Amino acid sequence: MPAVSSADPSVGPRVETFVLPVGTPTPTPTELESGEGLQQLERAASEAGGPRNALETVGSAAGYAAKSAKPSAVGAALPAASGKTAAAPAGLAYPDPPRSMSLQECKDHMGGDAKYYLKSRFSVCTALQITQVWISSRGRAGTSSLTFYIRGSVPKETSRTINFDWDVTDFVKVGNPPTSGLTYTVKSDLPKTWPARVRVNYGGTTPNAKSYDQLARMRPAHFTHTVTVAPGQGNSGRTDLVEAIYEPTISGKLPPGWLGDSQGGKPFMMAPRWDAAPYLKNSTGGGTPAKRGAASFAYLGFLHYSTKVTAPERGVAQHIKSVFTNPSRTKPTNPAKKVAGQEPKYPLHRIVADAARHDRNRQLAVADCKRYFGPRYSENNTKDCDEFPFASTYEGAAEFEYTGDVMKNNYSVLPVNKKQNGDAGTLLKSFYAKNRIIDGMEDGFVVQID
Repeated sequence: MPAVSSADPSVGPRVETFVLPVGTPTPTPTELESGEGLQQLERAASEAGGPRNALETVGSAAGYAAKSAKPSAVGAALPAASGKTAAAPAGLAYPDPPRSMSLQECKDHMGGDAKYYLKSRFSVCTALQITQVWISSRGRAGTSSLTFYIRGSVPKETSRTINFDWDVTDFVKVGNPPTSGLTYTVKSDLPKTWPARVRVNYGGTTPNAKSYDQLARMRPAHFTHTVTVAPGQGNSGRTDLVEAIYEPTISGKLPPGWLGDSQGGKPFMMAPRWDAAPYLKNSTGGGTPAKRGAASFAYLGFLHYSTKVTAPERGVAQHIKSVFTNPSRTKPTNPAKKVAGQEPKYPLHRIVADAARHDRNRQLAVADCKRYFGPRYSENNTKDCDEFPFASTYEGAAEFEYTGDVMKNNYSVLPVNKKQNGDAGTLLKSFYAKNRIIDGMEDGFVVQID
């Protein structure tokens, strides 16, 4: 790209537009005059122009566009479930996942390598910065920059409406570019759904047909766009699953007399989905079939277990930690053991429909506990045979028997405190329910241990 000072007067005034990572510095006038400023923006735009699909995306949306090789920013571990006392096991439950986030929270997690912030499966955000360099026929330059933040949320656990909150902020101008004539157009819909023919109801607004100056004056420039999909339109299976892509197109119209290439594009996507699985909450709509099921986002769930002394699941958490850190030392013996569930590339998948496979996972695990720790491994019924990956996942002990495409003995068993094993199981079931983890390979989750 030529230096601003070498602009050709015969070309006329022009605008170079860059879609950038959030927080990219605006070049100084001196940097623009030397040409170094444009080169800096080019490099930043090149880095931002890579895969726009989150690494943690699951289901059909996972194959829609290339995935990022870098993990998204994810929400902090939820408050410890050990807040429920051991004396009241009936009250033991996994913490409720968050369903909203502030604009500041989204901002705090954007920038650098993170293109997405996945606070939970019901609260996610992304952002993009657009910077224009205005070059007159005499080579004088100015710049204008703004940032679009988009927060997706499912406000209630029985809601089929997803809110997409748009905020336009961080307006920065250098010089006096004619931004009153720079108008942005936002087309925000679902360009792809699975199944293909799905009726989608849209509501609210987006920052559409507004000029840079109009948006800057709004303070705040906030818009809420809603997307709803009614039940009964999903796959033919039990889950009534609808998957989709939320992929806005942002473009800009330049003032008369100014030339420039594309003023925007499709710099990001989100992966909303809807289900009415009979084993998840609101499967009947409370007696109103038109309200069955709920919405979520098709990103991996993050199950958090703690090794803290006060954690009711401590024994199981310690076992899983050993599987992650020293897999070859766990039982059954397998020097090459590398179990799923530790990283987004190799998640775990929940079993619901195939009860026989669940039972076979458990059967093989108990047999190995007896084999490696003796027939009295329970120590007078004070210990249970714990297995990881969980028997309730397709990656459990019987995976090799069912698929044949994984190594044998790629799991671990260990006798652990009986009550702690039971509490861990209670928390796992609660995690499945509250995070709407569905059966099969269209979904997935990983485990975090502290």
